[in-house]
Amino acid sequence: MAIIKRAPQPQPPADPYGYLLVHFIENPDGYAERIYLDLSDGDNPEVWHPLNNGEPILTSPLGTTGVRDPYLTRNPETGRVYVIATDLRVFDPNADQSKQNWTEWSHHGSTNLIIWHSDDLVHWSEPHELNVARRPDGTDAQLGMAWAPEALWVPDYYPEGSEAEHNGSRGAFVLYWSSKTFADSDTEHADPDSYDHIMWGATSDFTNETFEYGGVFIDAGHATIDTTMLQRELPDGTIRTYRATKDNGLHPGIWVDRTDAPRWWESGVLWTPVQYEIGKDWTKNGNPGGVEGPAFFASHSDDRVYLYVDVIPSIGYRPMVTTDLDKGLDYLRSDDFYMAPHTKHGGVMSLSRAEYDRLRAADGTIG
Repeated sequence: MAIIKRAPQPQPPADPYGYLLVHFIENPDGYAERIYLDLSDGDNPEVWHPLNNGEPILTSPLGTTGVRDPYLTRNPETGRVYVIATDLRVFDPNADQSKQNWTEWSHHGSTNLIIWHSDDLVHWSEPHELNVARRPDGTDAQLGMAWAPEALWVPDYYPEGSEAEHNGSRGAFVLYWSSKTFADSDTEHADPDSYDHIMWGATSDFTNETFEYGGVFIDAGHATIDTTMLQRELPDGTIRTYRATKDNGLHPGIWVDRTDAPRWWESGVLWTPVQYEIGKDWTKNGNPGGVEGPAFFASHSDDRVYLYVDVIPSIGYRPMVTTDLDKGLDYLRSDDFYMAPHTKHGGVMSLSRAEYDRLRAADGTIG
């Protein structure tokens, strides 16, 4: 059987050095649902130092005024970096307390994501909203809320010859997120059998003008949330795509599966399970459902792949690691690992040496 290859995937920046972590903090006693950035200790992705003295870098005045589950992604053709985040403020003393619960948020919350962009990682745009429920015909899909967004750049998303229609590029981000789904007729979102799916869409720049609604990405027949993804090139040039997802069904926990399908986001793709109940030993009682919000990233200096898992309710990230993702992940138990307490549900991006030095020099004045 012939092996189908994909166009080369985005690589770490030239002269890679250091990593940038975006995250939020969960603090019932303060307005912490904002954007925070941490910088790795040199080129070591196992020790993290908060920028801006641990204070927020970006704050959203839009929607709920809270942002959670942020993610960093880069357009390799333009170099522009985007922060994408959930529009949700859980700890809001000024909100209607009768609506301050997960049932209300997940059924009737915002379908907008909050987006910032930067061309130098120091100066950031004002935030804008992206409505991921908007379909090509102008109607909105009946989604309860959109949360935990991520995106992978696909250099050949659009067919060959379509560059003129898409600003000279065939590339687009495939965006994926978690939502409860309802029938078009269920505008009150009252269906008691509704559950969380992973959804997808595509965009070149995270604006409503370029966004194309895709539909369901993962339907396990029960609630699944918080997908994170990573791609690795195999020796024969094939691109293998991995995803880690939180199962909230009868057997809750984080699992990893994989595919070699070139258009991995489309329906009918075969995904092969790799590992289940990932990170459960980081919890106090070994509960596999006690971790969520996984974040994949790869070292740019060796074969290590990391998966940070968020130990809930408020402990924060703990690390998993492997040098062969097809064999699964193990616990990184290192006395040297450091991350500020309550660092939660974000994403990690490789930097160039110039970007690392610029971020370190701007510490305290960023944002």
